[in-house]
Amino acid sequence: MGMWKDFSRSYLARNPAAARTIGVAALAAAFFLALLCGLFSNAWSYEVDRICREEGSWQARVTLPLTGSALEEALTALEQFAAVDTVTPNAGLSGEGATVVELTFRHKAAAYETLDLIQTRLGLTDDQVEAHDTLLSRYLVTDPRDATPPLLLPFLLAVWGAAVLALVLLLRNAFEITMQARLHQLGLLASIGATPRQLRLCLLQEAAVLALLPLAAGTALGFGGCAAVIAAVNRAAADLPGRVPAVFRLSWPVVAVVLLTAALTVFLSAWLPARKLSRLSPLEALRGAACPAPGRRIKRRVHPLLAVCFGIRGELAGGALYARKKSLRIANVSLLLSFMGFTAMLCFFTLSDISTRQTYFERYQDAWDVMAVVSDTGLDSFSLTESLTTLPGVEDGVVYQKQEAHALLPAAAQSDPLQALGGLPALAGEDAVALGDGWLVDAPVVVLDDAAFLRYCRQAGVSPSVDGAVLLNRVWDSLHSHFRNRQYLPFVQPGTAALTLADADGTPLGELPLTGLADTPPNLREEYDSYTLALFCPQSLWTRWTREHPLPARNQTPEVCVRLLGQEGITLAQCQALQAEAAALLDDAGCTYTIENRLEERLVNDRMIRGMEQILGAFCLLLAAIGLANVFLNTLGFVGQRRREFARYLSIGMTPGELRSLFWIEAAVLALRPLVITLPLTALVVAFMLRASALDPALFLAEAPFVPVALFALLLVGSVALAYALGARRILTADLSQLLKDDTLP
Repeated sequence: MGMWKDFSRSYLARNPAAARTIGVAALAAAFFLALLCGLFSNAWSYEVDRICREEGSWQARVTLPLTGSALEEALTALEQFAAVDTVTPNAGLSGEGATVVELTFRHKAAAYETLDLIQTRLGLTDDQVEAHDTLLSRYLVTDPRDATPPLLLPFLLAVWGAAVLALVLLLRNAFEITMQARLHQLGLLASIGATPRQLRLCLLQEAAVLALLPLAAGTALGFGGCAAVIAAVNRAAADLPGRVPAVFRLSWPVVAVVLLTAALTVFLSAWLPARKLSRLSPLEALRGAACPAPGRRIKRRVHPLLAVCFGIRGELAGGALYARKKSLRIANVSLLLSFMGFTAMLCFFTLSDISTRQTYFERYQDAWDVMAVVSDTGLDSFSLTESLTTLPGVEDGVVYQKQEAHALLPAAAQSDPLQALGGLPALAGEDAVALGDGWLVDAPVVVLDDAAFLRYCRQAGVSPSVDGAVLLNRVWDSLHSHFRNRQYLPFVQPGTAALTLADADGTPLGELPLTGLADTPPNLREEYDSYTLALFCPQSLWTRWTREHPLPARNQTPEVCVRLLGQEGITLAQCQALQAEAAALLDDAGCTYTIENRLEERLVNDRMIRGMEQILGAFCLLLAAIGLANVFLNTLGFVGQRRREFARYLSIGMTPGELRSLFWIEAAVLALRPLVITLPLTALVVAFMLRASALDPALFLAEAPFVPVALFALLLVGSVALAYALGARRILTADLSQLLKDDTLP
């Protein structure tokens, strides 16, 4: 404690700037650590809660085709697996002769391995075992057989880890800068008998005194900022339909991790440079820098471009940057990542917005204005068709039912143009499922009420009749067109009069008669896969056909879709009024349904995109703040050392104006380097995304985010310029001539 009283306390009293540098660095590091950890943990908790709320908290489902004592034995066997935590039969999903059992696991990492063991032991098929992939992936547990596992959460964890590492190194640099400034004083102490252990202990005591209180305050402010961010997000998304507000959760394990990380960082940040400085010889410390080893040449970095552009001043500025490259590494990386992330994010969302407009909102703007999905009912038992389609303001309305099915397509039934290209496998590749001498093709069935079906027949140029279905006779020619501008070929031969429907395993169910072939679907808000045989069937025919050819239980989907198209030029208020009238009819009939309108969904989509941009933009600003904090820390923290450097320049005849220009050259290099590196990389990324999305580059250039990117670049350049302007003012306003009289000047 003697050295603390006689040396450290007096030094800190005489040098408040050094104390403030460490305190501010500790406060900033703790604040950003707490904010990052708080936001990440709360976002993860909200996502897990959302999945459990919408999809259930089960982690695996097993369908047991057993009853009685055999079922009890199977349930007992499930409970005996070491990794299984709970075994809960789901009565709502269970049917006659089959019981659906929901499982949770003690050790989630062993979920897929345990499911394989369960399947083998109970002799179950793949269809009878299901893992909750979405929920398990949030715990970083993925199916080992999945060739493309979800990588979003690992990517976010990696980004979070990189940000935390940057904060740790920022704090370490603060200690290293202040301790480097004290080499001369440490040399004096060593010369009068202070041991390396005493020097390390003294420096660690200083670190504890200067950093512990700012660490606690920064942690509290960081979690407070996290709560404020969550409250702001809830206010911004308050009117989003169906959204459950996020709740701020102060997780004490997270708090403990933040405090422990910050305290450990302070200890290592102080101990490592203290250990290094305490090992210097008294002579090296008195000189203010380590002497090079005998026979070792001092490396000097030459910057040809700076030398060509600015002469000797450019060479001196480049050498100064090279000498401080380690301390500026965090600044360079943070500024580079922030600018790259910001530009890439804006370009991605711009492309995504253009693509969504083209493929969804603009594509279907003439297909629907209000859409309702009524569950647990079939079209034959739905009695509101006429009431809904004749509501005031409805220009066109269709009520329909979707049914999953498959079809057997003999090789000879393929159209001549398709066979000329090599048949279905030439276009569909691995998606083509061979079965015998033909193919098993997905054949979704859209069941329309008879009146709507007859209207569609007339629009498609097919002879109106309810005695057969209409086949959408087209297949995407993926060899000669891309998905943005698809070209189609006929799928089947022109004279095809019937199609054999089948189960998922290829078991034939019966022939469905066709009344004609069409190359355009009905005007519905539906997507049809590229290599499917989409069928449009009248309700009366489908009712008769399914009575004669019963569908498997898993293929029965009792769900009715109601598509209402308002009059041209419909406004949001009119759209909401039409939605309210349709909802009132469904409520009066006691239906269970979901309903939405196109204009409101468009607004919600736009707001979600803007919200994501703001969140990711704030994260980019956080990275930029870390880098800029490091710039300010280095610029202002090295004032003592740089005074001696500029005193040497003054001694060889450089003017104050030339000295000031050195600062501006360094600032320009530090600020412009991220821009020069990022802009070409961003251009390559955008070119790749344009090629992958098959968008016209002119459309992107018309909406490219030039202004936000320019403003962000100006923010970075202006902040770096401000840091160097403050540093230049503090150095050049001092009396540098006094340093020339110091005989310790190296």
